[in-house]
Parts: sequence; structure tokens; C-alpha cells
Amino acid sequence: MRGGPPQIEAVAAVVERLAVLLAGGVAPASAWGYLDDGSPMVAAAVAAAQGGEPIADGIARGAAASPAGETREAWSALAAAWSVASDSGAPMAESLRRLADSFRSLGLTQRELQIALSGPSATARMVMALPVIGILFGLALGFNTLQTLFTTLPGLVLLAAGSALMLVGSRWNRRMVRRATPRERTVGLATDLMAIAMSGGGSIEVSKRRLETAWHTYLGGKPTELAEIDEILDLAGRAGVPAAELLRSEAACRRRDARMEGQRVAAALAVRLMIPLGLCVLPAFMLVGVAPLLLSIVSSTIGVLG
Repeated sequence: MRGGPPQIEAVAAVVERLAVLLAGGVAPASAWGYLDDGSPMVAAAVAAAQGGEPIADGIARGAAASPAGETREAWSALAAAWSVASDSGAPMAESLRRLADSFRSLGLTQRELQIALSGPSATARMVMALPVIGILFGLALGFNTLQTLFTTLPGLVLLAAGSALMLVGSRWNRRMVRRATPRERTVGLATDLMAIAMSGGGSIEVSKRRLETAWHTYLGGKPTELAEIDEILDLAGRAGVPAAELLRSEAACRRRDARMEGQRVAAALAVRLMIPLGLCVLPAFMLVGVAPLLLSIVSSTIGVLG
């Protein structure tokens, strides 16, 4: 797993500063200029603002220049949010402030999942060292287990079998950790963007069209939350309550659910990692660490008796 703070927290800091500057009456182009820290994303946004281009396109252009992964996804999410707010006429400062809160919540969810998965991941890495520890233990006792492994036929057979088991166990562990790591890092983002679009006063159909266009342009594909958004909008219409607030509440709820689900998966992973340990790593430890030691003891005993 990747260490360090989630990249979306760095984006949240930029968004929050922008919100404060815009609320203080600073123009968007000037606000981006004040935040220019040399990063390609901010620099591209500044260049777009100064050149009269859509700022969202500049953010996306800077994001595209970064390595694929979390960094690009986080800045692309900001580009989509900026585009929706600009097109819908939503209050930019307030929209950015709420977006920063959403990004910080997503960052907190990612941090908690990193912490929850760090224990099982460390366990997986540690148990892979057991066969090597067995070899070193034999050498510490004065038996040349390395010579037994690499210069005798039984040793070579043991080494091949143990290495095969270690390879299977290593791939098995990595696959389990990878499957336990959530792939969706922007849970609730589409719902938040729909709330921004609705804040501009547009109709539901126009707001959905703006959401889908921005998502397709900057994040690719279609949002996975459209069905949930339709249900929330239907509820808001029947109850006669502001749709934007209900959308934001639902987005926060989805992030809480994702956080709890991630913790549950991480706890289950800690148990499931015992399967490759018992079926692959421990037998490899016996083949590479213990069996050569026994062979060395036997050969040494026969040599002394002979």
C-alpha cells in the first residue's frame, strides 16, 4: 500500500484557500495566482485564467501531466467541480468551501483505511521472511545450511519446492491486500457535484446534464451514483425540501458507510491472511529453513561416526 497523506487532502487545502480568497472579493484569476506554488496543476490553472480559458480546463491539463493515479484523480475531481459551479452559476466561494469539506472527509476515509490495512499488510510482509530466518538460524547454530541447499540434490529439491511455495504465497498475499483496498476514492463526489449544480438554481434535468458532462470531460465515463441521486431528488420533491442539502447529507452518509466497510474488510483481511501463511509460507519455512538444518545435522553426525 502507498504511504503518506492522501493527495486529496492537498487538493482540499488549495480549495479551502480559494474559497477564502473568493469570499474576500478576490477574482478567480487573481486567487489562483496568489496560490501559485510551482505545481503543474496550479500553474496550468493560472495560465488558463490569465489566457481567458476555462479554469477547469487548465486544472485538468495540469492533472493530465501528473502520473496516473490518486494525484490525477484528485485534481480531475476539482476540475469537474469547478466546471459544474461555473456553468450552473452556483456561489463559487460557498461551493468551494463545501467541496473542501467533502475532500477532507474523503481524505480522512482514505487515512483510516490505510491505517486499518497497514497491520495486515505488515503481517504479510513479515511472514514472507520466515524461510530466510530459518536459514540464518541454522547458520547461527554452526550448520552450513546454504551448502546443503545449493550443493546437494536433496537441498536443491527442497529449495525449488520452498521457492515455489513462497512465490505462490507472495502473490496470494498481494492479491488479497489489493482486493481489500477500495478502488473508489471519491465516494459521494457525484452527489456533491449534483448539489453544487442545484445550488445554481437550474432545473433537475439541466443540473444532471451539467454533472454528466463535467464527469465525462474530466473524470471519464459516467457517475456511478446516478440512481441514488434520482432517489434523493424524488424524495426532495415529494417532501418539498431543498434538494441540495439532502444531496450533501446523502454524500456524507455514503462516505461514512465506505469508511465502516473499509474497516470491516481490513479486519477480515487480517484473518484471511492466515490461509497463505498456513498453506504456503510455513511449509516453505519447513522445506528451506528446517529440513536443510536436519540434513546438515545428519550429514555432520554421519561424518563424525565415519
